[in-house]
This record gives sequence, structure tokens and C-alpha cells, in this order.
Amino acid sequence: MSAGPLSEAEVKLLNEVVRLCKQDPALLHHPGLGPFRSYVESLGGSIPAARGPAASPGSPRPSAPAAAASEESEESDIELDNSGVIEPDDEKPQPMGDADKEVSEEDIEKSNEKKREAISAFAEGDYQKAIQMYTEAILLNPQSALLYAKRGQCYLQLGKPNACIRDCSRALDINPDSAAAHKFRGRAQRLLGRWEEAARDLRDACKIDFDEQADEWLREVTPNARKLEEHRRKYERKHAERELREKLERARRAKEEHARAASQSQDQPSGGATGDTGDFYKKMMNDPEIMQAFMDPEVSAAFQDVLTNPGNLAKYQSNPKIKAVINKLMSKFGGSMPAGGFPGMGGGFPGMPGGFPGAFPPPPPTGGAGAAPREDDVGLD
Repeated sequence: MSAGPLSEAEVKLLNEVVRLCKQDPALLHHPGLGPFRSYVESLGGSIPAARGPAASPGSPRPSAPAAAASEESEESDIELDNSGVIEPDDEKPQPMGDADKEVSEEDIEKSNEKKREAISAFAEGDYQKAIQMYTEAILLNPQSALLYAKRGQCYLQLGKPNACIRDCSRALDINPDSAAAHKFRGRAQRLLGRWEEAARDLRDACKIDFDEQADEWLREVTPNARKLEEHRRKYERKHAERELREKLERARRAKEEHARAASQSQDQPSGGATGDTGDFYKKMMNDPEIMQAFMDPEVSAAFQDVLTNPGNLAKYQSNPKIKAVINKLMSKFGGSMPAGGFPGMGGGFPGMPGGFPGAFPPPPPTGGAGAAPREDDVGLD
């Protein structure tokens, strides 16, 4: 095959190979597809474990999931201080306002008036009224991040962390540098036992605008957050080590497969036939008639049937279309099958070296004196 872009016929053949492998993944373990297996694994893909006699030597993969599960189970026991964690709330969301609203000076003035009423209600401990006033202020001025953060603070006082997180996240969408939104959302995360998220929010709050209460809350969540962060780093380290081991194992198997293929190629007899897989497929893909024939669903299904069980070949001896394809392939190799059979068929058809005795006799030689017409090419034009 040339190094340039794939031709349309080559793309069709590749798609056909993929389709067959999807139907029967065991085909991936045929010796002729060794280079394809190695390529898939070099990209990080995995080959299904071989089943029964269809597997080629050395093809079964090591069982890594059991070791991975063992590593993760050892890491799962983390002692956390979950005191103060509460059940999540299911508060119905309050209106968020129209983000595309054109806010007038009058709207801002009325919104500020509602905000003052909310602040007064909050100071008196009437958090429900404060929420109502902040909601009216938000509807008048939905682009104020502080209004959402302060309404979130009210939810925090009522022990409704999910509602608080919802409002503070909206505030941070408007203004990512809102220290108040980070602070209150961090506290809400802490109440839900989300220690790492709480630590991140509270660190950001102190970084943007240091606040003693936010700093106190941060020191409270830090021990649990550090344990979880260390657990995560440990897991990621083990995961990376496991991936490296698997990559080295894939490289080792690819090297063995390459050496095995080279050894098999050296053992092939010399002469008109050749056992070289690359040469076989090159000849196939450079012949438009063969490529076109394999696009025929009947031909493709027949070859899949024979690949599954070589004994099924006898079923197609009276089919001129299938017989013509076989004879066309054989003509590529001087009137006989390639040594060892078609690449990827596990050494060819047992008991039928050098062709298909009785079922598909080798076609007569083309050209020269006495060459007879080839009726079996009918259907490939």
C-alpha cells in the first residue's frame, strides 16, 4: 500500500474488516491480524481476551481489573470528621430574574430600596422575609451578583445549603471574583460534607478579600480536605503506575508478536505462492474487481461463514459468484492459494494446502499457448 491517502477501495476494505471484527471479535486473534492488534494497543485500545482454541499463542491479556480493585479498596478507608454535616435540602428554586433585562436607573433605585429592607429583616433574624425582599430586588436588577450571594446567605442561616449553592453559583456566573459568593458557597459545601469543594471556595474567598470568618471556616475544613486530596494524589499515582505497567506489557506483547510473525514468514516455502500478509493484502487492495466483489453482501457473508468454519466451504461450491472470487484470488498467486492459506485465517483451511481441492480447483494459467477461457470470472466484471 502506498504511503499517500487511502483510495476509496482501500477505505471500503478497511471498513469491511472492522465490520467483521465487530461481528466476531475472535477474528482479532488470527495470526494475520497481529500488526493490526499491535497498532490498536499502541493507541491505548484493548483487545478482548481470546476464548478457547481461537486464541493465538501469547494473546490472552493479564487480568488487571482485579489488581486495580484491590488497590482502590486499600485506599477507600479514610477517616473523616463528619460532625456538623446535615441532610441536603430540596428547597424550591426562587426566581433568578431575566439575565437579558435592560436595567434602568429607576430599577436600580427600587432594587436598592428592597435590598435595604432585606438587610433590616436579616438583622432581625427574619430570614424568610429577607429572602422575599432579596428576590424582589433581584427581579428589578438581575445583574447584581451581590444580591444572589446575600440571598444565599439567608438560605445558609435556614440550613438550606443546596439553595445557597444555587444562588452563589449564579452570583459567580455574573462576577467570578465575588468573595461573598465564594465564602457562603464554601460554607454550604462544608454543611453537605463536600470538603474539597468547601476548601477551594473558602481559599478563593480569602484570596480575593480576606475575611476572618471565612478564614475560620477554611481552617475547619482543611484537615478533611487534605486527607481527601492526599487520597486523590495517591490514587492518581497508583493509576499512573498501573497504566505504565500495562503500556510496557503491551509493548512486550507487540515485540513478541512481531518476532513470531517474522519467524513464520521465514518458515514459508519459496516459489510462486507467498505467505507474506502485507503482500497478500496489497495485491487484494490493488485489484478493483476483488475490492468490488467484497462489497457484495453475499460474498462478504460467505467469506465470514468460511472464516468461522472452513468446513462450510463446500456449501458454496455451486455458487458461481463465490467461486469466481476464489479463483480470482488464486490467480493472484499463480493458480494456487498463498502458502498457509489466506492471512488471518489461522493457517488456512485445514486439509486443503495449496488451494481448495475438489471444491474450487485452481484456475488454468492465463496467457500462453493452449490457455482455456475462464468461465469462473463471470460476475466480477
